[in-house]
Amino acid sequence: MKKSVAFICVHNSCRSQMAEGWAKKLGQDYIDAYSAGTEKYAEVKPLAVSVMEEAGVDMSKHHPKLLKDIPEKVDIVITMGCNVECPYLPCNHREDWGLDDPSGGPIEGFRQTRDIIEEKVKLLIDRIKNDDV
Repeated sequence: MKKSVAFICVHNSCRSQMAEGWAKKLGQDYIDAYSAGTEKYAEVKPLAVSVMEEAGVDMSKHHPKLLKDIPEKVDIVITMGCNVECPYLPCNHREDWGLDDPSGGPIEGFRQTRDIIEEKVKLLIDRIKNDDV
């Protein structure tokens, strides 16, 4: 059975978007993926889109969303490490991935973040498969 997963960050412009992209590509049979932010932002960071494209994940149509734009209740909430508290987003499981924000840095930081998120999404998929989350 699929689990709904919301990846939450402040602006929904980089890390949470990458996580949504990976979850949709790698976990389509196990995850209904969403991402959102707590503050409005103009666009997904171009370097985030670029490094995900390098890895075969198309985020060209992604745009920042707010919490009100995703389902009101999900199975799993994952914050990216930006001290975002989402007490008003009900869920069955919540965790924080503690990721540094590569925004404003070189492309290599975006690549590192992309690769870390890919591994974390793979582990999340395995945990969902094993009903361990």
